Amino acid sequence: QEQMVESGGGLVQPGGSLRLSCAGSGFRFDDYSIGWFRQAPGKTREAVVCISSDDRLAYYGDSVKGRFTIGRDDARNTAELQMNNLVPQDTGVYYCAADHSTSLAAVEIMYDYWGQGTQVTVSS
Repeated sequence: QEQMVESGGGLVQPGGSLRLSCAGSGFRFDDYSIGWFRQAPGKTREAVVCISSDDRLAYYGDSVKGRFTIGRDDARNTAELQMNNLVPQDTGVYYCAADHSTSLAAVEIMYDYWGQGTQVTVSS
């Protein structure tokens, strides 16, 4: 059974950092692009950062450029999201997802497998 599991969320003060991890299982992880999405309170889910299956392409949302970094370790079937200089607007539930298409997509409908999400709260 295909599964994605996120970890690493929590409460952090503005200006702080968090590192989210995502573990995939039940499918060939290195054949899939990985995306991190977030849903802020009262808003629709949006793409934050995505990385292609070959690790050559990456998409960063405008609001996180220069602050967030995505990486993947296919040997461990994991992907990570390093979030620095966090601001209250980064608060939300963060989801990782896997997409089997050949192109890098920042559109959630393209993604096949989703995790349950992990809460990130940025507040003083």
